[in-house]
Amino acid sequence: MKRRHFIQAAASSTIPILVNGMSVSSIRKSSVFNFINNDSDRVLVLIQLNGGNDGLSTILPIDQYDRLANVRSNILIPESSILKANDSLGFHPTMSGIKSLHDNGKMNIVQSVGYPNQNRSHFRSTDIWTSGSAAEDVYDTGWLGRHFDNQHPGFPENFPNSDFPDPIAISIGYIVSETCQGISSNFGSTVNDPFAETNLSESEDEILDINTCFGKEVSFLRTAIKQTNEYSEQISRAANLGSNMVGYPDTNNLAQRLKTVSLLISGGLKTKVYVVSLGGFDTHADQVLDGSPLEGEHSALLSELSEAITAFQNDLVAQGNDKRVISMTFSEFGRQIASNFSLGTDHGTAAPMMIFGSCVNPVVIGDNPEIGEKLEPQEGVPMQYDFRSVYGTVLMDWFDVPEAEVKNLLFEDFQHLPIIQGCEEIDTSTSEPLITDSIILDHYPNPAQDWLHIQMTVPKGRVRVSIFDTIGHEVRIVCDKTFNKNTHTIPVPLHDLVPGNYFYRVQTKHHVKTKGFVKI
Repeated sequence: MKRRHFIQAAASSTIPILVNGMSVSSIRKSSVFNFINNDSDRVLVLIQLNGGNDGLSTILPIDQYDRLANVRSNILIPESSILKANDSLGFHPTMSGIKSLHDNGKMNIVQSVGYPNQNRSHFRSTDIWTSGSAAEDVYDTGWLGRHFDNQHPGFPENFPNSDFPDPIAISIGYIVSETCQGISSNFGSTVNDPFAETNLSESEDEILDINTCFGKEVSFLRTAIKQTNEYSEQISRAANLGSNMVGYPDTNNLAQRLKTVSLLISGGLKTKVYVVSLGGFDTHADQVLDGSPLEGEHSALLSELSEAITAFQNDLVAQGNDKRVISMTFSEFGRQIASNFSLGTDHGTAAPMMIFGSCVNPVVIGDNPEIGEKLEPQEGVPMQYDFRSVYGTVLMDWFDVPEAEVKNLLFEDFQHLPIIQGCEEIDTSTSEPLITDSIILDHYPNPAQDWLHIQMTVPKGRVRVSIFDTIGHEVRIVCDKTFNKNTHTIPVPLHDLVPGNYFYRVQTKHHVKTKGFVKI
């Protein structure tokens, strides 16, 4: 039996106990943090949007508005109500706080993030996002947990200690994040009430033979209980030393969770990763109110998200901690491009990711999603960027993890993205709203029957070209090789593809573009 399964079984056979708001079932998740640069005081806050957020109603492609109106008119935000960032892109009208962060250079957007061969199951896709795996692979570890295992082989023995007295990661609530699951233990703790300090019994009266399976598991449980008690003291100490400098909405649950994160950071806790979550994004029905697209479930969720992130960022600034912390949203998938007849949207493919902080590069990475004139059933937003490239960039540029290690932890095709720029003040009035990609694409004919010819101008080096269908499956790799010149025309046979909409994706070392075509 795996240690984590043993702890679950032990917890399920007892009366629930909370320590600092931590249930016994999450004791197995306790540990301490040891990033490659432990002297760094940088912090990452993950904001999980559970259910699959509709990116097309969050960050709206204004340049595609007419085509969106053809396929989601019953839920589409009126163009006059969109909070425009520029002529081609805008925010949902309830996101005025996030819009302000964008305008002040405190926000980075990565467009159309997903993964090849999208799985539209909540459970499996969440597993993929938290583990950092390919769609075809099943990992028992999280993307951060694997990194921690590299730094601390043999964990959880001898932790905490004088060098690493605090939890490596904290999930606010009762469910620990699987992003930090290691080989034998999760490197995170759960916290609900940071001021509570309750000790679990550490009785060791029974003499165990640690060479037996039972003895090893009980020894592991005793270690976990001891860690939990020590972390409880550290968390409570930080909560009492810390202070929030701005007000947070009392009825906003996400804001209250981020308030706890800010409190613990200001109190000196050395935890490097915090995870908070906001549920309710599975908006199959009543995403908007009938006849009132500015109201409804999605509007309320985006309002809660915007208010919470804005208060949190303002608090960090007031504390002087804003250059120590970045926050990043993620969701298991986006929604389909077309709405349904229940005033909602169904499971889709890619969606934007948002990164906040005083040290992010305040630009939009990637193009607006391309909406076709006629959609296929269940068509989703095509992927531009692999989510693992976002993760890997944060590991490299925020936590100083070497690129070779990032590729080993995530995937060989990792692309470094310009998400983090450093913490110097910049003049946002002169910054470009979009990154100009170094890939230029065209294709003919369109529609195509037997052959499609892709004309591309790309940097010299490795280039990967692949074909995706409208539900996110990579149906063909056209080429994956090194080019020693910039301009190319590539013939693509289409004989074996069924008629319909497709996308081709061109990826270089640092750039990617996705374009649509029709097979007849």
